Amino acid sequence: MSTVYETTYILRPDLGDEQVEQAINKYKNLLTEQGAENIEVQNRGKRRLAYEIKKQRDGIYIQMNYTGPGTAIAPVERAMRLSEEVIRYLTIKQDLPDEKVEAEETVAVSA
Repeated sequence: MSTVYETTYILRPDLGDEQVEQAINKYKNLLTEQGAENIEVQNRGKRRLAYEIKKQRDGIYIQMNYTGPGTAIAPVERAMRLSEEVIRYLTIKQDLPDEKVEAEETVAVSA
């Protein structure tokens, strides 16, 4: 069953534009290999971090939204953990309203 996920990761600020694109494509391709679909990538740009992470004060924020099986997340996060270019990452499951569940609740209340 496919679920909607959002993965946000922070790249080192000293990476060039070409290196950032390579990193984005690397993780996007890894997700595709794991069965993820509808991958939307947003480069949020370089921003100041709230606190220092791995001796870095700034970072390049990348957000990916996609649908796929839950098994697709572990290999991607493992690759990010082992990568020198990623200083932090987080994957969350999106809770989108399901029309079917809402319809069943409405029927149960009115009965």
